[in-house]
Amino acid sequence: MEKGIEQSSSKKRMGSMMEVDFRRMFTSCYFYIMLGIAVVIPVLVLVMTTMMDGSVSVDPNTGVETTVEAFDSVWQAIGTLPGQGDRAAMSLTSMCNINLVYFLAAVLIGIFVTDDFRSGYCKNLFAVRSKKAGYVFSKTFVGFVGGGLMLLGFFAGAMVGGVISGLPFALDNLNIGNIVLCMASKILLMAVFAAIYVLMGIIGKQRLWLAILLSLGVGMFLFNIIPMVTPLNATIMNVILCLAVGALFSIGLGSISRLLLQKRDIL
Repeated sequence: MEKGIEQSSSKKRMGSMMEVDFRRMFTSCYFYIMLGIAVVIPVLVLVMTTMMDGSVSVDPNTGVETTVEAFDSVWQAIGTLPGQGDRAAMSLTSMCNINLVYFLAAVLIGIFVTDDFRSGYCKNLFAVRSKKAGYVFSKTFVGFVGGGLMLLGFFAGAMVGGVISGLPFALDNLNIGNIVLCMASKILLMAVFAAIYVLMGIIGKQRLWLAILLSLGVGMFLFNIIPMVTPLNATIMNVILCLAVGALFSIGLGSISRLLLQKRDIL
């Protein structure tokens, strides 16, 4: 009986913590700033690259010519087909796509976590014996939702940018189902990065610059993996893979984050 009451009380604390975290995120200006950036980036990129398509710039020091290549279709800003990312690993179109949102999420979650230490929220929270595992889960889940919303914001911005720039929406060998599964895969993969960024935020504590630097470093290391597991022609297997990897990373890195909170001084 006592165990059931304790479990019920733990669930209530978890629900209350998540409610507070969601309210804090959705009432903070920095979340809407990051969401706005995610929406505006694809509009600017698609419009500007289309306008500059074919233009040549020459490096005055080396004499090397660089030709600007625009996106072939709107969907190229959302994902790449297997093999395309390898052929153009450092091209503008392969770098300035929806995968940039994973770096924006590093800033969002970094601010979210380090602000807890800077404001004294963590100290007050753990003073009332709130479980550190619940704190990590809440931060990871809320960060995952925030990152997912930015991915959807980028997608919406890409649609607007495609209309303004006049890029084709032709699917060719793809179908709407592939696009939906591609976006689902990318959103589920955000769980991996959310868990990483929460861990980096806990390591950085009050130092936002350190949390963001560590997050971006790890994110850059994983950047080339994103197109491989979330291709434009994604299938249900890609969704299952991202779901499984996201769950494993959340559990594994969440445990490490919890141990750090237990071993280190909250201040």
